Amino acid sequence: MKKYIECKVLIVDDTEADIDILVEALGDEYDISVAMDGESAFENIDEEVPDIILLDIMMSGMDGYEVCSRIKENKITAKIPIIFLTAMTDINSKAKAFELGAVDYITKPFEILEIKARVNTHLCLRLAQNELLRQNEILEEKVIERTKKISLIQEAIIEAMACLAEYRDPETGAHIKRTKNYVKILCEELRKKQNFKNILNDNVIESIYKSAPLHDIGKIGIRDDILLKNGKLTDEEFNEMKKHTVLGYDFLVKVAEKFDDNSFLKCAIELARSHQEKWDGSGYPDGLIGKEIPLSGRIMAVADVYDAFASKRLYKSAFPHEKVVEIIVQGRLQHFDPEIVDAFINVQEEFRKIAYKYNNFEE
Repeated sequence: MKKYIECKVLIVDDTEADIDILVEALGDEYDISVAMDGESAFENIDEEVPDIILLDIMMSGMDGYEVCSRIKENKITAKIPIIFLTAMTDINSKAKAFELGAVDYITKPFEILEIKARVNTHLCLRLAQNELLRQNEILEEKVIERTKKISLIQEAIIEAMACLAEYRDPETGAHIKRTKNYVKILCEELRKKQNFKNILNDNVIESIYKSAPLHDIGKIGIRDDILLKNGKLTDEEFNEMKKHTVLGYDFLVKVAEKFDDNSFLKCAIELARSHQEKWDGSGYPDGLIGKEIPLSGRIMAVADVYDAFASKRLYKSAFPHEKVVEIIVQGRLQHFDPEIVDAFINVQEEFRKIAYKYNNFEE
């Protein structure tokens, strides 16, 4: 904290006798600067911002009220405590001084002990406020740093869990990379719509993007002969595969219970269970209809289906981009939220680029 002897006091007064009294009273304890009019005061402030200002009201040219008003309008100087000095004792003058932002009002003729006491009190408050601001800045920096560390831990946990699915099925790894980018593009496009603008803020989009790799985490509980089957699944096998939504949900709920702050997994839990739901209610596992389906699940549904048709598998070739777009458009109001289909149409070329990047299509 700054020492009193280092504090700068600016005296603004056009009466030499008053200046002499003030300098004598304060000169031994503070760094004193003097200005005899408003313009000189601002020149002084421009050179070095004072810790406190003693300001005469009745001066030639710019009076003290105007000087105070201009000081308070400037963000750099607005917090400087100002003590008015005047021979005027009427209540209106005092009221105007405080309305303009002064912290105190000393009447002439001066009492040296009073001046010292009041200046000391206001400087003490000023220094305490500055120290509090400094400590708050330090605390804010620590909070930001801790938040970054927590975010990194969250990302590491998500990546580690996603790798479990990738280990079981190598094709899942590329699918994870593609779908998380697809959902981010859809989110950013949807945010342009008025009814999604407030819902899809930066934090929500980041949460969906980070959680997307876990939407198929439940596949770690599906038998290899089904998960890795080279061909179409039988009805019985497909019913087993459908269980990955609930398995993923249950797994992530248990993981979330281990964290005091599990908010970063809430979206992942939502995605794992709802990404196979359909707009018309024919999806699984809960048969949700329309907006009963969480927004994250409705977004992932489009990304997931696009990738399923656009991806090459051992048992099938990748569909051309144009054909996949056609399939999604045909699924409007049956499989997909119509507004998300509209957003997809607007950004379909971005989907194509991601597919090329991760080798879904041959250029």
